[in-house]
Amino acid sequence: MSENELLNPDTVGGRLRSRRKVLRKTLASVAGRAQISEGFLSQLERDRASASIATLQRICMALEMPVGDLFNEPRQLSVHRHSSANFNPYGVSARKVRITPTTNTQLESFIGEFDAYGTTGDELYAHGDSEETLLIVRGQLEVTIGDETHALGPLDSISYSSSTPHRAREVAGGNATAVWLMSPPSY
Repeated sequence: MSENELLNPDTVGGRLRSRRKVLRKTLASVAGRAQISEGFLSQLERDRASASIATLQRICMALEMPVGDLFNEPRQLSVHRHSSANFNPYGVSARKVRITPTTNTQLESFIGEFDAYGTTGDELYAHGDSEETLLIVRGQLEVTIGDETHALGPLDSISYSSSTPHRAREVAGGNATAVWLMSPPSY
């Protein structure tokens, strides 16, 4: 099987490979950190070998993931109910909730709510190297990407690399709601 062929994302090997690809790590780098051979890791990813829990722990540490994620039941459907969502505070006068499962390997998305003059923070921040789109659902946001600042209203969006420092803030003195979409996941 070639490196580019799709593997079953519901097997231990498929989940290891998917996570490695999301992090853009090579077989050699993960194998080195996990103290195993590159060939053995390749066999694991193709479900042609199995590993001890101790070895899986070292691999998962190199992949920055809990070992338990290898054994979760696959979910074919994920429903997000906004009315019962557990929003977490972040920045200043803002809240965010993940709306895609953490097991997603290709897309990550969040809903953010901003109170009047709320912001993702006073400092610009960056994460990973994903393609990221911010869509304003309601209200007005000022979005800074690197050295550029844009005023965005309902159904306006902006796309950028998540590795570019960025920030969003409510500027009209009301409430605002936005959706972040990132591919691959990097937050």
